[in-house]
Amino acid sequence: LKLIMNKILIIAAHPDDDILGCGGLMSKYRNQIEFKVIFIAEGSSCRFDKNDIKGENIQEIIDKRNSFGVEALNFLGVKNYHFYNLPCGRLDQVPIIDINKIIENEINNFKPDTVFTHSSNDTNNDHLIVHRATQMATRPGAKTFVEKLYTYEILSSTEWRFTKTFLPNYFESLSETDVENKWLALEKYISEIKKYPYPRSREGVFTLSKYRGIQSANRFAEAFRLIREIKR
Repeated sequence: LKLIMNKILIIAAHPDDDILGCGGLMSKYRNQIEFKVIFIAEGSSCRFDKNDIKGENIQEIIDKRNSFGVEALNFLGVKNYHFYNLPCGRLDQVPIIDINKIIENEINNFKPDTVFTHSSNDTNNDHLIVHRATQMATRPGAKTFVEKLYTYEILSSTEWRFTKTFLPNYFESLSETDVENKWLALEKYISEIKKYPYPRSREGVFTLSKYRGIQSANRFAEAFRLIREIKR
């Protein structure tokens, strides 16, 4: 079955989560579906104990990572995005209602029929909080336009939750070009990728795409979990 969607909102905790989770999807449908990506938190400050590291101000590091995010999305043809830059690794210190309101406002303004967000089985706590806030913002009783809610997997987080496993029930077949585009977009984040066997490597991206392809009788695939669908 073809993915029947017109407007997709991708909700990511940090810059690069969008590419890791949905980069192939954005490549495949870049000329058919309108995408918007929002980043709830920045992805860098939690690594440092002080405001200055090797002469670089943390804000400069955050801005640099955001610029990587813009390059990556532009490469995939996505021009609509927003960085909220809440504190990385500290979303548990932000009232969840504040995160919920950010997501609700984005939904009300963009009016997506479909939302993609983090899995509830990740090791990263920011991912879990964004998942919870998205569930709140897209609840069927809310005044939203969302018909379908999916979760995606993140290399270097989802697969390391050894006590719980990501269980996809929706697979999107990808061409080799889509997988390569996903990698080339991720490669824009020069501070975030490492050599294989680190998951965020070219081999890691292709290996996961091949594995999800094997599961779904495709050469390559991206895997998602449909949380709910409402027929209108």
